[in-house]
Formats: sequence, C-alpha cells, structure tokens
Amino acid sequence: MIQVYTGDGKGKTTAALGLALRASGAGLKVYIGQFIKGSSYSELKALKKIPNIKIEQYGSGCFIKDKPKQADIDLVRKGLKRVSQILVKRNYDLIILDEINVALYLGLLKVSEVTNLIKAAPKKTEIILTGRWAHPKVIRLANLVSEIKDVKHYYKKGIKARKGIEF
Repeated sequence: MIQVYTGDGKGKTTAALGLALRASGAGLKVYIGQFIKGSSYSELKALKKIPNIKIEQYGSGCFIKDKPKQADIDLVRKGLKRVSQILVKRNYDLIILDEINVALYLGLLKVSEVTNLIKAAPKKTEIILTGRWAHPKVIRLANLVSEIKDVKHYYKKGIKARKGIEF
C-alpha cells in the first residue's frame, strides 16, 4: 500500500513517525529516509532507541527558502539510490520517505523517478511519502492520501519552533 501525507499543516512527519512506532511495536521492520533534512531532531534520538527502526538522512539542512546547493542535490540523489536498493532487498515492511514530496516539488528528483520507485515496490511493503506539494501523479498511485490543512498556527503570532514539539 502507498500512503501520502501532504498539505500545508503541521503533522505530516509526526503522523508517519507514529505509524513507524506502531509498526515497530508489531514487530515489523521500518526504514525511514529523510530527504532534505540533515539536522539532529529530537525524534532521531528517540527512534534510535526503538528496535526494528533504521533512519537515514539525505540532506544538509533546511534550504527551502534558499536555492539548493549541489551538495543538497547530491544527497537527495544518494537517498533515492539507497531507497531503490532497499526496495530490491525487501528487508523492510514499512518504508517512510520523509519530505520526498518537497524534494520532487523543488525539482531535485524527477516525477518519473519517484513514480517508478513506487511501482517497483513489493506489494507487501507499505510506503509512506510525506511533505507538502505532493505531485498529482504520486497522489494517483497512492492508496491513501491525507491532506493536513493549516487552519490556525501559532507561528503566525511569532512563536518560534520549540524543542520537543517542532524539532
């Protein structure tokens, strides 16, 4: 099954990580590839302590407001290659491609690369794609799409990201 968590609201990655926690509790093996992200977030510390979950990052940090550097592009490409290898090996029951929708939107990946990856996935492997701006072709391939909508957010009142809540 293919799931997409998209939209402009807060909680896409959090929802995916909640599913990773549930899957690990059920004895399933989980792989999380974080695209674009390259910082040490609090969830990384917690996830490293949970059995059956492996997490890798393919980014140098958040550059959304700036133009991506070649290093950013290279890391995203490396992530796509790694995920392709993981799918071939069939070692994981759940694969989360965190922020891959953003990498696709920014042109760091081609739509055909992501859709081919989805189509090549083993039927028994659950794949979650997160991030704003999910491409219509990705949405068409998905079995489930959740759009997280921003109705109200405290950022708009100047409240900064808080450790343990946003990172």
